[in-house]
Amino acid sequence: MSTSVQAPPAPATTPLRRLGGAGVVLLTLAAVVLAAAVHMTQGTSSIGALDLLRLPFGDGESEAARILVASRLPRLLAGVTVGVALGVAGALLQSVSRNPMASPDTLAVSSGAYFAVAAAAAFGLTLPLALSGILALLGGLAAAALVMALAAGGRTGTTRLILAGSATALALHSLTNLVMILFEEETTGLFAWGSGSLVQSDLEAVTQMGPLILAALAAAVLAGPRLDILGLGDDTATVLGVNVRRLRLWATLLSVVLAAAAVTVAGPVGFVGLCAPVIVRLLPGVHGHRTTLPLTGLVGVLVVLASDIALRAVFGGQAGVDVPPGVVTTLLGAVVMVWLARRYRDAGPTRQPPIVRVAARSRAAFLTVAAACAVLLAGAVFLGMLGGDTWVLGGDLVNWLNGRTGRGLTFVLDQRYPRVLAAVLAGAALAAAGTAVQAVCRNPLAEPGVLGVTAGAGVGAISLLVLVPLAGIWPMSAAAMTGALVAAAVVYLLSWRGGLSSDRLVLIGVGVQAACTAITVMIIVKADPWNTAMALTWLSGSTYGRLPVQLVPVALALVLVVPLIVWLRRDLDLLALDEDTPRILGVPLEPVRLAALGGSVLLTATAVSAVGVVGFVGLIAPHAARALVGAGHARVLPVAVLLGALLVSLADTLGRTVIAPAQVPAGIVTALLGTPYFVWLLWRSRAQADR
Repeated sequence: MSTSVQAPPAPATTPLRRLGGAGVVLLTLAAVVLAAAVHMTQGTSSIGALDLLRLPFGDGESEAARILVASRLPRLLAGVTVGVALGVAGALLQSVSRNPMASPDTLAVSSGAYFAVAAAAAFGLTLPLALSGILALLGGLAAAALVMALAAGGRTGTTRLILAGSATALALHSLTNLVMILFEEETTGLFAWGSGSLVQSDLEAVTQMGPLILAALAAAVLAGPRLDILGLGDDTATVLGVNVRRLRLWATLLSVVLAAAAVTVAGPVGFVGLCAPVIVRLLPGVHGHRTTLPLTGLVGVLVVLASDIALRAVFGGQAGVDVPPGVVTTLLGAVVMVWLARRYRDAGPTRQPPIVRVAARSRAAFLTVAAACAVLLAGAVFLGMLGGDTWVLGGDLVNWLNGRTGRGLTFVLDQRYPRVLAAVLAGAALAAAGTAVQAVCRNPLAEPGVLGVTAGAGVGAISLLVLVPLAGIWPMSAAAMTGALVAAAVVYLLSWRGGLSSDRLVLIGVGVQAACTAITVMIIVKADPWNTAMALTWLSGSTYGRLPVQLVPVALALVLVVPLIVWLRRDLDLLALDEDTPRILGVPLEPVRLAALGGSVLLTATAVSAVGVVGFVGLIAPHAARALVGAGHARVLPVAVLLGALLVSLADTLGRTVIAPAQVPAGIVTALLGTPYFVWLLWRSRAQADR
């Protein structure tokens, strides 16, 4: 008796799959031509499509030809140049790191290039375009080298790569904001340009950077076969004769050259290098880098042009001047990043990131550390009251407390004490929020800012500040709370897939953070595009002009949430271990997580409404507290609160005194102080993972 085996049915073929790689490239090219045609019809003038169509036949008006040559064609070619450069740069970075979330943005390449250009402008250097491109290249190279070194080339886990890139980008943005605040006149217009602007007055940038981009693209295509082999793994590629180290170095260098050229033309247009390769990977029938690299460049052009078209179609032609299209690409990139985070689950070494290992501390040691922190905080408060653009003496402070100072000193100290208290309360709130977030994420490298809570609170507060400039503190706190709650809810719901993965929570939080930052930039440039000082001061965190009533919400949040975290301390201890232990011991995971995250949202929102966006406090203070007193939350929380208050207080005093009468926002100082510590944490994490 014989049996017949039925062949499996042939896989269904889609029209795109039947086209093959060449057909997909031609179809994408046709889509680019169509998008370019639509793009040419948009603008601030009344010149429409029919006027442009009559130009080749000599029937058009001279005004239409002038607008075409002077405005619309340079803008279109800038979009094409930037799209090709960023698309190919993202594809190269993702290939060499074998990481789908690598891009010029997540590796801080664009941030490094932007800082270099802003620094040159701040110091009055009017550089030729070619030298500006070289300067941007050096800045991007330095940033990429740091991030790739910290993340071991991106091969040890997506979470490590994103955290390293986010921290480096935050530090560079803080430096850039500092430069623009201190040199406001010299850097006029750079705030909007910092989100990517296609506004061009001539073709100089495109004609100088275009050949460089084409040469880099040609070099990347020539290296395509070796990049294909590299995708099989380092060992296999080495056996097949590929010098892996050299290939990875040259591919990274090419990607940084492309990203720097794009920044030179239009500023840092966000997340095109992330979106374009992802879209290409979804297209069927496309294989091999010699096909995917040019196709990724075309898709990058589509992303940039479609974003610009959508921006002007929704908000009008003037929006193309006021609002950078990089805001739209960042929003699109945030969506793609969230989708990738939900699809890919990181199981690298950052699943259990290291913390400083210390022996169990005795109760006496804990009390000693806590007392020392309290004494240091008292000293920082005393120093903060003395220091500023006008220094006072200790005796003057005593007389002020007793009501015996003159009018001048009374005015100075009456204005100073709300600032000092705002720094103390905001630092304490952010540290307590960071303690809760790190327990929920089981990641000492996380903080409220990483989960998008801080940026969400910033969106709510800046929206109210723009709509109602004279709004009181309670409406401001409510707006910040609403923004933070919405951001936290979005992150939590998107992170939930039959359970809560700490890696997924962090990655989605970074995506939501990028989206909220883009929305904030859009609100500012639409409402008051020239008032960058207000925007930068708020986004950098400042205690300037604080009033006593503005401190009430933060104080109330601390009174409500700190006892809640203390009550949950044992559950948080178990939650920080793993997913299974607390379940076995009967801990209600989701209620505990929601309570801890809800408390951190309340603390973060009130802190943002009081002093603006201050970063790194929620990262540094809890981690330093664990190093001093051990991992138990009953001891970590009070020490972290004291350290957070101490850090922001010292940062505020330093910012008020180091270049007085000019001031550096406290958030910039904390970012500059926190970045080296964060770099050390990541380097330590990598060293332990390599053992």
